[in-house]
Amino acid sequence: MTAFPLTLSGSFVLALCLAVQGAQPFQIAVIPKGTTHEFWKSIHAGAVKAQRELEAEGVPVTLHWKGPLREDDRDQQIQVVENFTARRVSGIMLAPLDSQALVKPVASAVSSKIPVLVFDSGLKSDKQISYVATDNFKGGKLAAEQMGRLLSGKGKVILLRYAVGSASTEEREAGFLAGLKSFPEIQLISSDQYAGPTRETAYGNSQNLLNRFGREVNGVFAVNENSTIGMTKALRDIGRAGGKVKMIGFDAGSQSIKDMKSGDVQGLVVQNPVHMGYLGVKTLVQHLQGKPVEKLIDTGVKLVTPENMDQPEFNELLYPPISRYLDK
Repeated sequence: MTAFPLTLSGSFVLALCLAVQGAQPFQIAVIPKGTTHEFWKSIHAGAVKAQRELEAEGVPVTLHWKGPLREDDRDQQIQVVENFTARRVSGIMLAPLDSQALVKPVASAVSSKIPVLVFDSGLKSDKQISYVATDNFKGGKLAAEQMGRLLSGKGKVILLRYAVGSASTEEREAGFLAGLKSFPEIQLISSDQYAGPTRETAYGNSQNLLNRFGREVNGVFAVNENSTIGMTKALRDIGRAGGKVKMIGFDAGSQSIKDMKSGDVQGLVVQNPVHMGYLGVKTLVQHLQGKPVEKLIDTGVKLVTPENMDQPEFNELLYPPISRYLDK
């Protein structure tokens, strides 16, 4: 009996690979800074949107969504990264709580042949395959420009920071300070105080700031969702909301939108977290399929004001379709 060599055509090999892939979905771990704020829920919704699209294209993906309970718990986020590394997931999407503290666990994941995509907030590393984020420096400058317009170039302003080591908010803070240089008659009376990880810490720290500067301040910039909500509430407490102090925040949580409608907030610098989560998953899967990906992907940033908030272009930014993708 004569033995014939077995030869496989390229199309057969491709079909075989797709069949194997179909049996083994890509396991994608998505690790946000936290899970309670609407911003992170919007990220999650975008990730699910991408998952559904990929599955419709015949590319099955299993998402593992897990983040620390508090947005200042670096140790827990490190542990989450290490746990997913040990589980040998296909890839990790990470929003680092600390640009330095997460460098080592990311390097460990990459050395274990698990690609890492960083989103939302930067990492002081070159190990990640891509960085998908807002231009946060530009966002901070947009806030400064709006503040200058609202104050007609004169007045006293507070910058309420978020947390040490958070690259995204540090870039917003830097952008705001750079933008204020165009308004030499605006005086920065406080720029060294931090809101902290929750609405409660932001509210308490805002109260302390206003105890010192509440009668003289003309404008405040708060750099994320919880700091915006906490400061706005503190301004209401002392009777200086409603535009008496010009309040500019970052991110479009439902409470901040309500506060803008009521006249307590004069501007929100708004990201596109649904698009960020969507592009993060799509880009990571693209890399896993052996396709080239961009090293830096800008997901956009807009200034929304009471005057333009009803324009159709801002509808999905202000009211992200979370319930369409996430179970209530």
